[in-house]
Amino acid sequence: MSRTPRTPSLVVALLPILAVAGFLVLGIRLLGADPHLPLILGSVVAAVTGKALGFNWKSLQEGMVRGISVGLPSVLILLAIGLLIGAWQVSGVVPLMVFHGLRLLAPEVFLVACCLICSVVSLATGSSWTTAGTIGVALIGVAEGLGVSSAMTAGAVVSGSYFGDKLSPLSDTTNLAAAVAEVPLFQHIRHMLWTTVPSMLIALVAYAILGFSSGDQSSFGEISSLLDAIERNYQLSPLLWLAPLSVVGCLFFRVPAPGAILAGSLTGMIFALTIQEVPAGEVVSVLQSGHAPETGLARLDELLTGGGLESMYWTIGLILCALSFGGLMEATGMLRVIVEAILRAATSSGRLVLATLSSALGINLVAADQYLSIILPGRMFGEAYARAGLDPRSLSRCLEDGGTVTSPLIPWNTCGATMLGALKVGPHLFAPYAFFNLLCPLVSAVLGLTGWTMRRRLVVESGEEA
Repeated sequence: MSRTPRTPSLVVALLPILAVAGFLVLGIRLLGADPHLPLILGSVVAAVTGKALGFNWKSLQEGMVRGISVGLPSVLILLAIGLLIGAWQVSGVVPLMVFHGLRLLAPEVFLVACCLICSVVSLATGSSWTTAGTIGVALIGVAEGLGVSSAMTAGAVVSGSYFGDKLSPLSDTTNLAAAVAEVPLFQHIRHMLWTTVPSMLIALVAYAILGFSSGDQSSFGEISSLLDAIERNYQLSPLLWLAPLSVVGCLFFRVPAPGAILAGSLTGMIFALTIQEVPAGEVVSVLQSGHAPETGLARLDELLTGGGLESMYWTIGLILCALSFGGLMEATGMLRVIVEAILRAATSSGRLVLATLSSALGINLVAADQYLSIILPGRMFGEAYARAGLDPRSLSRCLEDGGTVTSPLIPWNTCGATMLGALKVGPHLFAPYAFFNLLCPLVSAVLGLTGWTMRRRLVVESGEEA
């Protein structure tokens, strides 16, 4: 006879989180291990806790499977990005972008330009992941050629990519936050401008300061050597621009991200065979294992090495380990208990905003998925916003400020792992320079505490500003 599982207390719900935090500190800081094993050990603690609460092993296993299933689209996109990077490296697409980037962009303005370019592409496509996995890869290459910090560049790429993703009507998270809070899409986007635009303006000023104050940059001679080596080893045909244009075009016409990225990969493969005249067997090898060129210039070889399916295996393993832990936390009700405790502490409008932001961030940390960080607080906090007399647009804005933009800053989150897989720079390195992502929750918290721009119980009707 099976017993009904008990609802965990807050102390019990926090045990697996404290355990996984301890394992991460011990494993990464003291033993130099990867985060995979600490997350698996955290899942063991969560499963044992769930068993003690009365859950059977089958329900716990099903919770893990549900958690992993949430991240399977991320896995498909990562595999597609691995193929795309390999195909674009061997076909000359990335070398072409790096070549023109080195010629046109000065180190002093590079970070600002990097952020703005990614903002425009992400606004047009609605996808931060695709922007980072295509344009971002090339910009990292340009940064290495110019002698600009890869961590700073990755921070600028992430800032621009998530600025566009947050405001684009094509973005899945933008549509999701509006739907969960029951707000018309364009009203949600307009209300986000209060936090999004100031955060981006401050971020651009910060990138400008970094650009003009950085002294470790490549000399003219070093850049000339890179340009000469690229011209010697690759046919820089203008037709190569069709590869990134194919991705942007597919996304603009609402082709799902994996399909759009695979279209770009296929275009790159065709160009590798025709324009670069690479043997078919070598192209297949690059798609599997990555590009390892021998150009005669060690710095260029290092810059253009990477890509392929195998380059994503480490990242995919990390995502699966994190999602398993998140699935157990959700299935056993421990995640909901923690969020409810945060909600009970929200005794004023300002505290309610802080509770929303912290809940979204906390779910990104625990469940490792940005969609859950929007859905769960959105469903649980709706009535609280109504009781506080706050318009649902304030809720939808906080969901994005706390959930969407913080997700790439967490190494084991699907978004953080994807940025690592694409840019080869970990969130622990680029997070201090992802100024937009850091500022958005802070600006949102300030507006929530002061009450400025916090709309009060306005009637929201589809298609019109209330």
